[in-house]
Amino acid sequence: MCHARQTRTARERAPRQQSGGSVEATDNFSSRGGSKRIGAAFEAHALDFLRRQRMRLVARNVTCRGGEIDLVMRDWDGALVFVEVRARAGTRYGGAAASIGVHKRQRILLAARYFLATRGGGASPCRFDAVVFEGRRLVWLRDAFREDGS
Repeated sequence: MCHARQTRTARERAPRQQSGGSVEATDNFSSRGGSKRIGAAFEAHALDFLRRQRMRLVARNVTCRGGEIDLVMRDWDGALVFVEVRARAGTRYGGAAASIGVHKRQRILLAARYFLATRGGGASPCRFDAVVFEGRRLVWLRDAFREDGS
């Protein structure tokens, strides 16, 4: 069964920022507290960042059999944006951006198709973005990939 958690819930607490925009010195990559809590903190931080870019949250954690999307946003120009949030402590295996491989993109596309089929997107254009955390640095990759593989 597929579902999308609505945006009407209370805002989740994002990692605190220090002056200069860096994430507080707590170690978000340790196993204390589990990966779900860590992932939720990074998603909340990405969500706050995207809202400051004039984007509006439509849904979060859209899942269906075989696919998932972290955030669905509406850009200021009306485009529907499917956002993948990734974090890696180091670049040993290519970093956070490199971890969005072919298999992961296929899972995102599957969930996006499900979302559009069940919730509709109107005639709005769509795009796939990624917000990646390389160590403590946030990088926004607009139009990170396309359905046709480019």
